[in-house]
Amino acid sequence: MKVTIIEGCISCGLCTSTCPEVFDMGDDGTAKVIAQPEPSQEACVSEAAEGCPVAVIITE
Repeated sequence: MKVTIIEGCISCGLCTSTCPEVFDMGDDGTAKVIAQPEPSQEACVSEAAEGCPVAVIITE
């Protein structure tokens, strides 16, 4: 799985609380991908993507 965050993050923090090994808040206050997920982390990444209120987390 590959994960990216596109423009439009509203800094709600859902992704960072759901999967902190993959997401963190950047210096600009928006979420960033800090590491591509390991297979064991794919479920939390999918949960974060599905829960994102502005649908800016893209998984491939």
